[in-house]
Amino acid sequence: MVSRTSHGSTLIRNAQVVFPGRVAQSNILLLDGKIASVDAAPTTTADHIVDADGLVLFPGLVDDQVHFRDPGLTHKEDLGTASRACAAGGVTSFLEMPNTKPAAINQELIEQKYAIAASKSLVNYGFYMGATATNIEALKVATGIPGIKIFIGSSTGDLLVDEQEALERIFAETKVPICAHCEDETTVRSNQARLGANLTVHDHSRIRDYPAAIIATRRSIDLAVRHKHRFHVLHVSTADEIPLLESHGGLITSELCPHHWHFHVGDYDRLGTLIQMNPSIKAARDNELLWQALLDGKIQVVATDHAPHTLEEKAQPYPLSPSGLPAVENYFALLLDRASRGECTWNQIASWTADAPARVWGIVGKGRIEVGYDADVVLVDPKLTRTIQNEKQWTKSKWSPWHGTSLQGWPIRTWCNGHCVYELDPSGDGIMHDQSVGQTGIVGSLGGARRLRFDHQRGGFWNTPDGIGV
Repeated sequence: MVSRTSHGSTLIRNAQVVFPGRVAQSNILLLDGKIASVDAAPTTTADHIVDADGLVLFPGLVDDQVHFRDPGLTHKEDLGTASRACAAGGVTSFLEMPNTKPAAINQELIEQKYAIAASKSLVNYGFYMGATATNIEALKVATGIPGIKIFIGSSTGDLLVDEQEALERIFAETKVPICAHCEDETTVRSNQARLGANLTVHDHSRIRDYPAAIIATRRSIDLAVRHKHRFHVLHVSTADEIPLLESHGGLITSELCPHHWHFHVGDYDRLGTLIQMNPSIKAARDNELLWQALLDGKIQVVATDHAPHTLEEKAQPYPLSPSGLPAVENYFALLLDRASRGECTWNQIASWTADAPARVWGIVGKGRIEVGYDADVVLVDPKLTRTIQNEKQWTKSKWSPWHGTSLQGWPIRTWCNGHCVYELDPSGDGIMHDQSVGQTGIVGSLGGARRLRFDHQRGGFWNTPDGIGV
């Protein structure tokens, strides 16, 4: 039992706490940026005491696939606006993709992104290094990254790596985990040529079809298995890929994004290019079977692939309209709503969104509510119903494909390394506790966010079943 008071200490009292494998009412003490006790006495003193009776405490979410557009595309999003969207959505750590301008393809450019995040981000941050056909030497010596990102299709310029020889070298000669966007470029181009001109957004799922996804996923897993290299399949979009993921051999993990369990091709009539994504939306059958694969543990991680564009850009006629949608501030609520209807459990949500991604990428001190872990936690009101509204989105793009959707279960307070960075006030408006933007009700600052640390020697998800420790 810890009863001392220190600057910045917080006692969260009487919460239903989502521990690994169980939920129990307890008192959690946050002290000096760490979880100091998970069974503190109710009389413990602290600088801030939060009565959490009737509320649920989750570990802070780790979104392992985001596109925050900084640098180079900051009219769509930047690390400041995106990290505030994270805080509002219960995300305390993110891993950002390399396709910014310039693309993050060497250590110098990675460090530039870390410097930008240090000045802007409200939550913890990490950055992948992008693979090209010619930067193998930079990939071999990369440090301080969660892994390498390969675009096997769905990219242009240097970040498209489709040649077998280059892929063989990347899998054979690098040491950190690899993830990939799996859509076969040859198949995509052939489909586009066959369909010809006068395309509509409905054709997007015909161009980026089932074979495009399956061929690239099979090809990537073959590379990983032959070279004994840990590999993460990003944003699985088809049920037909599920059997490819099952024989993981301790090497293969995968993830599901909310748009691939929620939307299907029938929704193009209603939402048009707002749900234009790569990989594309598929059929309702895929929604159902991918969700079941997540429940069954065949898919381990839930992430967003948050990739915002302005509404003006999305309104361009297809195929000029860009692919991508914002999701980082709503996907936790989408999951909590499913839990409210008995379609998953709080423990499953915590595993998919916090513990599993921390284990996949060897993120030190993240993903669980345990003594010694970093004080990244999110308080949830499981009975609160709110409606997603474009005008209330924190993302710079100011829209959501779930606009008008009412959900039960919302994050109401987020702590990052013990700093309260977000709370929902009684009127239903979110408050960012961030001194840099001059808002009222300040109790925290940008000082709570940290550069993430990665320990790849721990062996990834399948080799750390009891958590990665601190």
